[in-house]
Amino acid sequence: MTVYVKNLIINSGEDFSQDLDLLSADGSGVVNLTNFSVDSQLRKHPDSTKFVGIAVSITNPTQGRINISIADTITSGIKPGRHVYDVLLTRPGGAKLIGVEGTALVRPGISTGFFS
Repeated sequence: MTVYVKNLIINSGEDFSQDLDLLSADGSGVVNLTNFSVDSQLRKHPDSTKFVGIAVSITNPTQGRINISIADTITSGIKPGRHVYDVLLTRPGGAKLIGVEGTALVRPGISTGFFS
């Protein structure tokens, strides 16, 4: 499997959710994620020790579909600007690999104080 690059736009103060379909390295089909585990983090830069955990779930393992999300209560605390993230996949045998990576542009909210 090759690393899937997906750049994101996250609006501060809003719920964020994105479905992603992981494809095989040759593009011939999807990656079967049965019995995999997943984890994800957002950082200002790759070497930063501070990070925001991204909730990630495998929503359809046989079709290689995952969902990444961040609640509005968390996005409101992320400093606006460009960040990096990745999704770490752990195979059933314990081998780890990066399945998705990219940048995330966090945009400040203008009217987020009006949401309730």
